[in-house]
Amino acid sequence: MSFIVLAHPRRLIGILLICASGILTGCNTQQGFMTQKEVSAAELPLQTGITATIDVGPTGEFVETAEVLVTSTPRPTPIFWQEMPVIPIISNRARQIYQEGLDLGNNPNAFSKVGDCESRTTWFLSDFDLGPQYYSLGEYEHLYQVIENYRGSFNRLSMVAKPGFNAASVMVPLWADKEQCLKNEHPLACEYRIHRPSIAFIMLGTNDVYRIESFEDNLRKVIEYSIDAGVVPILTTKADNLEGDHYINAVIAELAYEYDVPLWNFWAAVQSLPNHGLQEDRAHLTWTPNNFSDPKTMLRAWPVRNLTALQVLEAFWEAVSR
Repeated sequence: MSFIVLAHPRRLIGILLICASGILTGCNTQQGFMTQKEVSAAELPLQTGITATIDVGPTGEFVETAEVLVTSTPRPTPIFWQEMPVIPIISNRARQIYQEGLDLGNNPNAFSKVGDCESRTTWFLSDFDLGPQYYSLGEYEHLYQVIENYRGSFNRLSMVAKPGFNAASVMVPLWADKEQCLKNEHPLACEYRIHRPSIAFIMLGTNDVYRIESFEDNLRKVIEYSIDAGVVPILTTKADNLEGDHYINAVIAELAYEYDVPLWNFWAAVQSLPNHGLQEDRAHLTWTPNNFSDPKTMLRAWPVRNLTALQVLEAFWEAVSR
């Protein structure tokens, strides 16, 4: 019997239990995992997930139980978050949230940006609203249709993408735009009310390293508020590792799996770049214009970020258009 674990030293999460016998069974507490019942692997759909949160007791034993989650909705298996694809598979659950959003009046051709200074218009995607003279798609000419589909969102000033923002501040009315937001309205609510997006890039985590223990709870609030508003949250891993142990990216991947929403694994996209796409401060991305036809350009993180963001939009559009 073997374990494949989406893990972090502080917390074991998202365990997939594989038995060579083809039977998924409980393990004793010494092995650290137990299910509530025996299930034949042949009875399970292909995309069955098994999730667990395991806490370590005072004497070192594992004390939590877990249960098999059987679902007909295709979902990516949570192995190690580093190995998850850059461009996500769009699940049935994400399509359901999207449809609920349309029923609420959300715009199928609009997306929002949620994040810090690295999510602002100046850097992230703005060129694609300014015209072809500002970018070169090169071999990715097919992405021009994606640009047309979402025209107007690329260069728009988001109410919830500002320097210093973290997963907590986007839900605090104090930080809302005083001219465009309502009284007691937090930035995320303001953005969704004004723009009515169908999807949102959630790009948080870098500024959460100083209050890391509250990050998961705060990100949950962002995800749940988005889902309730009919906005599909596209969770995004970050390129940096300022916390030193990749805890934040592990949490982002865990929650993407738990809520069955898309994960844009941007971290994986920059691993092959010089210095992993980071400047000397190990926090900000390396920049150059969006010329996707120039191999030297594609050694910098910003064009890779913008290209893969377009590919995420393409994957989502194709999924909801079927």
